[in-house]
Amino acid sequence: MSAGPGCAPGRRGLSLCARASATPHLRWKITTRKALAAAVRRLQAAGKKVVFTNGCFDLLHVGHVRYLQEAGALGDALVVAVNSDASVRRLDKGPGRPLNPARDRAEVLAALACVDYVTVFGEATPQRLIAAVQPDVLVKGGDWPVEKIVGRETVEARGGRVVSIPLVKNRSTTATIAKIRSAKP
Repeated sequence: MSAGPGCAPGRRGLSLCARASATPHLRWKITTRKALAAAVRRLQAAGKKVVFTNGCFDLLHVGHVRYLQEAGALGDALVVAVNSDASVRRLDKGPGRPLNPARDRAEVLAALACVDYVTVFGEATPQRLIAAVQPDVLVKGGDWPVEKIVGRETVEARGGRVVSIPLVKNRSTTATIAKIRSAKP
């Protein structure tokens, strides 16, 4: 099995991406930080604009999908960085979060046509990942004012753009979980 575009070959010739995903056509989309940075450099060298966003994406809902489609429309390639399980717990999203492990969340995101690359990060913020990847556009949801978006200085310093996309009203993972928990059997 060979590594797809943007994937780093692992031990015994297996792609690190392939081990992250059970679905063959998604293997090359889920990648490591190092391989992602190299893929972004290649895209930018070809004149492509790379968009970056990050989040937990624990239970994918229509708000996420619309947000990712809008983010992807801001450039030629969309990179989604997913919080690791440990970093979701540190964010204190609530008891039992994340509901889905990072590997599953990454695979679900990779299945979306608007998403080109997915990587998992374990730090408290994506600052180091953004510095490594150097995207052209940095995007977060409307609950983040542009001046508070982590990585803004890095992206703007190289002439990039930072965008806050409005949230879809009444659509959130927290609200969905609360609704499920309050449902009577």
